[in-house]
Amino acid sequence: MRDYTFTVESGGERLDKILPVFLPELTRSAVQKIIDDGGVSVGGMIQNKKYKCKAGDVIVITVPDAKPLEAQAQDIPLEIVYEDADLLVVNKPKDMVVHPASGNPDGTLVNALLYHCGDSLSGINGVIRPGIVHRIDKDTSGLLIVAKNDMAHLSLAEQIKEHSFSRAYEAVVYGNVKEDSLTVNQPIGRSPKDRKKMAVTLKNSKPAVTHIEVIKRYRGFTHIRCILETGRTHQIRVHCAHIGHPVAGDAVYGPKKVITELHGQCLHAKHIGFTHPRTGEWLEFESDLPAYFTSFLSKLQEE
Repeated sequence: MRDYTFTVESGGERLDKILPVFLPELTRSAVQKIIDDGGVSVGGMIQNKKYKCKAGDVIVITVPDAKPLEAQAQDIPLEIVYEDADLLVVNKPKDMVVHPASGNPDGTLVNALLYHCGDSLSGINGVIRPGIVHRIDKDTSGLLIVAKNDMAHLSLAEQIKEHSFSRAYEAVVYGNVKEDSLTVNQPIGRSPKDRKKMAVTLKNSKPAVTHIEVIKRYRGFTHIRCILETGRTHQIRVHCAHIGHPVAGDAVYGPKKVITELHGQCLHAKHIGFTHPRTGEWLEFESDLPAYFTSFLSKLQEE
């Protein structure tokens, strides 16, 4: 078990909401379970998840030792762009799920990492697993960073929280984006109309900022570059749909008539940059656009 101590600067927030701010690698559900199990004290007193924090409160959270992951290691080929003792950068293909879940119990990136990494696994969040610091959707291709130990995981998660972690995507969107560059600064949360979707909403949402640059315009489509300032679920897809330019091939946020040849959204995580947790060196990596993306661009060029 590991104890973490934090001091609240400004009050008013629920205990189960403020702890993921201090420990962003813990999900809110994980925090709630730790609280329910009596693993969180405020000023030396065990509190429940609804406790309203006050300025100056000293919170101690005891994160339990990691438990074995139920997922099995599988010998699945991985395109590893960079690797050392603390982390690795993977170029994830389209149609690969990151985490095992209902409907996708195996064949995921985690299954592949369990085989590749062996015993070099992060134990953050109370479960032994490769330290997936950030995620990309099943049908989004591109670069993803994985932490091999808790030190690297905590450092990288903090960089994401402080917006010093650089991520840039390329996408093809519907329509003619008139501005050469623009910023979408709209909060994202669960859709009030469909709980399976995210949406721009003021209710139970978090700030989300996407910077968009036009690379090239085609008839009926625009090739863009998206730089993430924040990293919310489906952020680029939601923000592009919000401004009237959904990502081509997106069956969730795009038009009902989907471009089936893309087999999902035309969205690629092309660039990643971060400070190495151990050396302090700034590292940057680029990924070539995959075949499905370049083939679609060639078709648009011909038209």
